Amino acid sequence: MALDNLISVSFSESDLQTIDKAIQDIQTTLTGKTINLTPDQRQQYGRIAEQNKLFVNKAKTYMEQYAQHVPGFLDKAEFDRDYIAREQVEQRLQLLDSITEQLSDTKVLLDHDNYHNAISFYRNLRFLSEENVPGTNVIYEDMKQFFITAQQPQTPPPSATNNDIPQS
Repeated sequence: MALDNLISVSFSESDLQTIDKAIQDIQTTLTGKTINLTPDQRQQYGRIAEQNKLFVNKAKTYMEQYAQHVPGFLDKAEFDRDYIAREQVEQRLQLLDSITEQLSDTKVLLDHDNYHNAISFYRNLRFLSEENVPGTNVIYEDMKQFFITAQQPQTPPPSATNNDIPQS
C-alpha cells in the first residue's frame, strides 16, 4: 500500500541562515525591552479581554479630549508610551502568531509523514526478520522496544468481593 506524502518541503542552507538571522535580529532588538514573567506572575496579571481593550481605548480618547479630568497622580505621558508600545507589540505578535502557526502546522504534517514511513519500515523489518533475512533480527529487536507495553498488575474489578479473589 502506497503511503500518502502529505507534505514535501526542504530548506536550503541559505534559507535557514536567513531565518536564523531574522530571529537573532529580533532577539537582539528585544533585549532589555521585554519581560519574562513567572507562571504565578502570568496568573496574577493575566490578560485583558477585548471588552477591556475597548475600555482602555475609550479612556485614552476621553483623557485626550478632557485633559483637565486626568488625575494629577496619573502619569499621562507614561500611559501614552505604554499604549503605543502595546499596539506595536500586539501587531508584531499577530504576525509572529501567524508564522508560528504555519511552522507548527508544517511540522505536524512532517511528523505525520515521518512516523508513518517509520511504521512501514518497522513492519517490513518484522516481516524480513520472520523470514530470517540476515541482519534484520537485531534491527527489528532494537525497534520493537518502542511497541512493548508494560504489563499492568492484575487487580480485581471494582465490584469484586473478597470471595471473588482466589485464596493462596
